[in-house]
Amino acid sequence: MTATLFTNARLIDPQAGTVTHGALLVRDGRIAGHGPELAIPDDATVVDCGGHHLAPGIVDLGVKVCEPGERHKESFRSAGLAAAAGGVTTMITRPDTDPAIDNPETLEFVARRADGAAPVRVLPMAALTKGRQGREMTEIGFLLDAGAVAFTDCDNVVTDTKVLSRALTYARSLGALVQLHPQDPGLSKGAAATSGKFASLRGLPAVSAMAERMGLDRDIALVEMTGARVHFDQITTARALPALERAKKNGLDVTAGTSIHHLTLNELDVADYRTFYKVKPPLRSEDDRLATVEALRSGLIDILSSMHTPQDEESKRLPFEEAASGAVALQTLLPAALRLFHSGDLTLPQLFRAMALNPADRLGLPQGRLAQGAPADLIVFDAGAPFVLDRFTLLSKSKNTPFDGARLQGRLRATYVGGQLVHGGL
Repeated sequence: MTATLFTNARLIDPQAGTVTHGALLVRDGRIAGHGPELAIPDDATVVDCGGHHLAPGIVDLGVKVCEPGERHKESFRSAGLAAAAGGVTTMITRPDTDPAIDNPETLEFVARRADGAAPVRVLPMAALTKGRQGREMTEIGFLLDAGAVAFTDCDNVVTDTKVLSRALTYARSLGALVQLHPQDPGLSKGAAATSGKFASLRGLPAVSAMAERMGLDRDIALVEMTGARVHFDQITTARALPALERAKKNGLDVTAGTSIHHLTLNELDVADYRTFYKVKPPLRSEDDRLATVEALRSGLIDILSSMHTPQDEESKRLPFEEAASGAVALQTLLPAALRLFHSGDLTLPQLFRAMALNPADRLGLPQGRLAQGAPADLIVFDAGAPFVLDRFTLLSKSKNTPFDGARLQGRLRATYVGGQLVHGGL
């Protein structure tokens, strides 16, 4: 029996919605209790948190690790180290690899690689259709047996509604969760920015915010028809929110997420064609950003994730229109999210409900909470510590972050997975 008692901590409980000063006891890798005062067991190691915040580790839904196929951009080792340094204790990885994770053999390879290389938990999603090409659904049952936690073609939208409806129907029969990317692929093809004055002045090919609304409307209709469990990976526009609200009020089994970049940046940050700000979908207007923040606060949007997408220098050092989309964010998710806390937009329990509790609940995981018996996946951080981010200090192989040189607040002090220290120390 091994025990660790964390004392002098400000405990963030996303279930109760509280921040309280107290202690937390971990025994054999699980939370044994917490409260204002706890007796010190004879066999316990005492860790003084120094008055810093202690919270459940982040469950990051939608991380791209570039194994197999593009290991030079990101490996499970580098992604795992970056995750631990960013307070992410569980990575839910995407299947948009080369080749795609669309069969049990590839999934098992990925699981073995992750288990041997990453210091944090790694749970893989699998492709919804073979090769993510939208023509034939994968063997969802076999992939579930092999360990897939959800199914998605990522940003390759399935355009054939009959194929998608069959896949959703089959997934529903097995109780599988499907993640969809709400976007009309015809309208958004080739777009590098969101339609509006800024895109026009910069001469950038743009897509209307209505493309997200149109894609969402279609997908909601298919959810209503099939009864499937669906998570929409990124809702980023005000126009899409009423449709999402109606779907939830109608009792459909849907949840929605958004990315840290769409929550903290807007289209003007692109400035003079800064390609580190090119993400998919493109950054939106400030009105859209504020509407998304409000939706997360109200609970209409359930999950906040990094949408970590590594790209090498060669694919980013190009004219804006030609540059690859995506940004790394495993290590910047926490301090960037704390911008919303320091601005008064969201409380710490609201942030950790979106970053830890809700993704864990959606996937049926026991993590993301401080409840007795939950895995002791914990982080300790100083919410007020200021720093200037240098992208070359990031542990990801790729350094394509829009926060390079940004002034941020919030330094991670320690990360624990199953009660074991995997980064930092107190």
